[in-house]
Amino acid sequence: MKNVKVLGSGCRNCEATAKVIAQAAKEAGVEIELEKITDMAEILGYGVVSTPGVVLDGKVVHAGGIPGPDQVRAWVRE
Repeated sequence: MKNVKVLGSGCRNCEATAKVIAQAAKEAGVEIELEKITDMAEILGYGVVSTPGVVLDGKVVHAGGIPGPDQVRAWVRE
């Protein structure tokens, strides 16, 4: 199971990012654990200054904007 964290304040883009990730992982047939991180100190600890950010298994894979479904499917299949 892959661990995916969405980093952000809980804004509309952050919520949309979480939904895109959940849907794309489901379509790819990959089980994920999805967490939403809103603590700014923790977000900055990942080096993300532009949200939403996405962390996959401890590695930042995206920051600033909503990722596309194809992009997410590629991440979770790796």
